[in-house]
Amino acid sequence: MSEQLKFIVEELNKDPFKKNFNLITFDSLEPMQLLQILNDVLAEIDPKQAIDIREEMPEQTIKRMCALLRMLKYKSLGSLSDVSSFRQGLVTGSKPVVHPVLHWLLQRIPELKKRAYLARFLVKLEVPAEFLQDDVITDTYNQYEDLVESFKTYHKQCEQLRTSGFSTAEIRRDISAMEDEKDQLIKRVERLKKRVESVPNHPRMLEQARRLRVEKERQESLTQQKQEQKNQLFQAEQRLQRLQQQLKDLRQAAANANPESLMKRLEEEMKINSYMVSEKLPKELEGMGRTVQYLQKVASEPALGQDDLQELRDKIKEADFQINQLIEKKMMRNDPMDDKLTLYRQQASIIVRKKESKAEELQEAREELAAAERELRQRSSQPKASDGEEVVRGDELKRLVVKIRSKRTVWQKKRQEMSELKAEYGVLQRTEEILKQRHETIQQKLQTVEAEKGISGYSTTQEELERVSAIKSELDEKKGRTLDDMSEMVKALNSMIVEKKSALAPIIKELRSLRQRCQDLSVEYEEKKKQYERCAAGLESNRSKLNQEVKALREETEQEENRYHYINCMSEIVEMQIQRATEEMKAYVSSDPLERKKTFRDLYLKNISEQELLGKKLREKQKTVRENHAANMEQMKMWLDLEQLMECKKQCFIRAQSQTSIGRVIQEGGEDRLIL
Repeated sequence: MSEQLKFIVEELNKDPFKKNFNLITFDSLEPMQLLQILNDVLAEIDPKQAIDIREEMPEQTIKRMCALLRMLKYKSLGSLSDVSSFRQGLVTGSKPVVHPVLHWLLQRIPELKKRAYLARFLVKLEVPAEFLQDDVITDTYNQYEDLVESFKTYHKQCEQLRTSGFSTAEIRRDISAMEDEKDQLIKRVERLKKRVESVPNHPRMLEQARRLRVEKERQESLTQQKQEQKNQLFQAEQRLQRLQQQLKDLRQAAANANPESLMKRLEEEMKINSYMVSEKLPKELEGMGRTVQYLQKVASEPALGQDDLQELRDKIKEADFQINQLIEKKMMRNDPMDDKLTLYRQQASIIVRKKESKAEELQEAREELAAAERELRQRSSQPKASDGEEVVRGDELKRLVVKIRSKRTVWQKKRQEMSELKAEYGVLQRTEEILKQRHETIQQKLQTVEAEKGISGYSTTQEELERVSAIKSELDEKKGRTLDDMSEMVKALNSMIVEKKSALAPIIKELRSLRQRCQDLSVEYEEKKKQYERCAAGLESNRSKLNQEVKALREETEQEENRYHYINCMSEIVEMQIQRATEEMKAYVSSDPLERKKTFRDLYLKNISEQELLGKKLREKQKTVRENHAANMEQMKMWLDLEQLMECKKQCFIRAQSQTSIGRVIQEGGEDRLIL
């Protein structure tokens, strides 16, 4: 519990909380303050929880906290009784309830922040089934589910991009650096152009420089082609030497070999290769395929937290326990036929394991041989003279040849051991089949004989009785040993109890006196505690009174300071006004007409006269406007009527024009003719 409190205090003292607690002050917090700290931690995880719990009803606070903790998968919210007790503890601000919650939250704040962020979009809304019968609501809900799935995919892509190692800041820095280099190169080119322009015949010289650059590039390409051709020639020579060496080895092997040994060697190699292809490599491929499937499954699933990992560990433990139980049940069956075949099965499994180990050793030897050959080729190709010929290092080449020969001899020995083991495995398989056939024939004969004698099942019954009697004798021996052990253990325990009693007698006497003293001290402690509480209450009341007095005095001080500053400002303003009035009096009394014109009195009188003239003119204008208002309104109305009349004439003229364009009527001799 102390470690838990210590961890909580350390985390609360860090950013972003900065509470500045110690163990004593944190342990002495009131329930309301403790709930406020819990709410601050929840607000750090989910900003929507940033609420002052004093301004909220207790039922709403507890409901909100429990909903968030359930969404964050807090494990203590289990059965109904646990939930009710947990709610009651939160309402009362109980330390045994709040402290574990704080400890759990502060341990995994980044993970819980991510979970709270995802819960805003992934926790689906529960819509009743009767509302889903409406087509509009169903379509809207389907769109909502599609948006949730698209959010999942986008969030996975975002996480992959964050963990992929690409940084936009680094890319931007690279782009800006490249742009700076580009600008510098452009400036250098411009400076060089300016320098060259002052040189006579600079176009011809630029053309010659371009030709020189082209020829240099061509020379470099030709040099590179020459080097590639030298490398190809060297590789061809190496291949020729290797083929000549193989031909030499084959000739030497053929000189001392006959067709039978060659056929035997080829058969052995064919068996080894067929075993590698048909048994070993498919198993490895299957295992790798399963591993890839597991890894793909793990990569496709969302990130697991500590709680999910703990659930998986529990499942693994349960599966291991079930496997052990099945193994014990299988061992308790004790089938006689299986007991007889166990030896052969063990031998066969041993041979299979040996075969697999030898195949792995052969594979490793082949890989080492191939690696040694590659290293030999690399070392022989690296050192070259200036004319392309190989510089031979004799000691190094000898060491490699000796190493390869030793590896080859080891490989040949291992291959011979594998062939012997294969032959032995075949013999053991054949022996096992023969023994099985013999056992079956003997069992059939025994059953026929028992049926003839009228005692069918006698052999199996006898074997079962022998097995049961052996088990019974073992159990009797175990019981006897157990009883002896128990009697000895009882004696030892009795003697130990007597020794402990004798050793504890003086300690018990001393303990009695200490108990009496403890009772006296507890009574004294209670009295002192009551005195301390009364004294603390009195001091607390005095402290509150002093705080109130200090607060009142500080407010009074602030008011007096404000008043002091206000009076100072007003005094400065009055001084400025007095100074301005004295200057005005000096200028007004002065005999100099220029200074008298600068006085404010003259300026203000001048402005007043100007404004009075302006007001007089505006009043006369207003009078004329009022007198002519009716006549002007009638004239405006007449102009509007004239405008309407002209608009009407315009429309009539437009219509007449349109009618004349359609046709024309001519009257001649009392007849009307329409000409289109």
